[in-house]
This record gives sequence, structure tokens and C-alpha cells, in this order.
Amino acid sequence: MATIINAILAINPNAVVTVNDNDVNKIEWLENTQVISNDIILAKQLELQTEEDNKIAQQESKKQSAIAKLKALGLDEEEVKAIIGI
Repeated sequence: MATIINAILAINPNAVVTVNDNDVNKIEWLENTQVISNDIILAKQLELQTEEDNKIAQQESKKQSAIAKLKALGLDEEEVKAIIGI
């Protein structure tokens, strides 16, 4: 899950902050870190979450493709499960 801190650090890797309850309205900016608007933080959080979701979907798609290829080679369901560790 993309967190508020993940988003802040993606925008400013040098940011020093505390965030309570992963709430964009509960950010404490420390050590003179430049404040980033909530809208920018939330947009970056959404972008990071979308990237994470897409990566998971791509991995699942590749897994399903591999399973289909193994079955096309003549392996049965139990053999495929044994190979992929299910």
C-alpha cells in the first residue's frame, strides 16, 4: 500500500516528517522541510498505488500465462501446482 510518507518521499527524498494514522491532515513537517500541498501528496500517493497495483496485476498475468503454457505441454493441474508451489 502506498502511504502518505511514501508519497512525500517520492516527491522530496530529503523530507523529514511525521504522519499520524496515514492521514494527510496529520503531517508534521520537521527540520525546515518545505511543505508540500495535500493535493500534490494525494496525487502522488494515487500514482504510486496505481504503479503497485499494475505491478501485481502484471505478475499475476505472467503467472497465469506460465500455468497455461505448462498445461499446453501436457501437465495436469496437480503437476502445475507442484511446480509453482501451490
